[in-house]
Amino acid sequence: MNDTQRAIEHCFAQGWTDGLPVVPCDAAALDAVLARVARDPDEVLLGMPQINRAVTVRLAAINAVMAGCLPEYFPVVVAAWDSLREEGYPRKGIWQSTTGTASLLLVNGPVRRELGVNSQGNLFGPGFRANATIGRAIRLAAINSLGLRPHELDQATQGTPAKYTACIGENEEESPWTPLHVDFGLAPDDSAVTAMTMRSTVHIEARHTGVPEQLLFDVAGTLARTGALLHQTVSACVVLCPEHAHLLADAGWSKRDVSRHLYEQSFVARETLDRAGKGAVSQKSHWRVARDHPDAVVDAGADPERDGIHTMTSPDAVLVVVAGASNSGVSAVVETFGPRGDRPAVTPVAAV
Repeated sequence: MNDTQRAIEHCFAQGWTDGLPVVPCDAAALDAVLARVARDPDEVLLGMPQINRAVTVRLAAINAVMAGCLPEYFPVVVAAWDSLREEGYPRKGIWQSTTGTASLLLVNGPVRRELGVNSQGNLFGPGFRANATIGRAIRLAAINSLGLRPHELDQATQGTPAKYTACIGENEEESPWTPLHVDFGLAPDDSAVTAMTMRSTVHIEARHTGVPEQLLFDVAGTLARTGALLHQTVSACVVLCPEHAHLLADAGWSKRDVSRHLYEQSFVARETLDRAGKGAVSQKSHWRVARDHPDAVVDAGADPERDGIHTMTSPDAVLVVVAGASNSGVSAVVETFGPRGDRPAVTPVAAV
């Protein structure tokens, strides 16, 4: 066994990996990464006061090296941590949840092309160093700096493959609409990262129709599934492939129109909720329960005109982005933990 192999095995022995080999980090590699950002190495990027642990710029850099990031990726990693802090869910213990959440990072702007962030085919799959290692850098820091190891502080019942890495780019070049970061006040030439706490990714096979309402009915059926309803409502990032986006845009639909329509269509009748034992909510936990549960109360968000609920609080709970290849009618619903109507955590990537 050579020195490199011994160093890798040492990292395994210390529990510093996600189950895959990591790149050992020496002082030279750390300095090269830190030089890419104008941030104090001791600055706290994200703290978890409930477990008295935090990720600093230095710790984020060490884990970025271990994840396989090139130094030039580090400004995106730091922006991702800034976005996660703004989003807020990790600080509330969601990363430790039995639900098994992960972080989805959406990258916008010129940095996608500069770093080779994939926004087209095999979007959620392997094959692209920037996507794989930037997302992995977040997870490794969660393990090594925050102690969120499976069977310890990470209490996920089943987890998700996205816990290894989940980082995608928006396919701005093939989108008929403005990209997400522009929708929320940044310039097209700005680069940004938007972090979302996600639960799962469900693909929508819709190659059969050119009718916008039929396509969106397919999407709404996934948004409104009772299996996603743990709390009173859900939220989502709808990732439309370019064909689906152009089908809608060519018919005159804006992204706001899509969000509004999906909100209206993601209605679940009380009878359907009752069949799943979720016809009410607990006044203590605010989780969905059967109507005969001793803590049951009627949903605050129940539709006053129809006997049932909208699974979203408002159209703002549905973010719409365009990504993937122009080769088939396949889109995706990423089930998220927010926003429920607040501004998403769109965070600029700082240039040095």
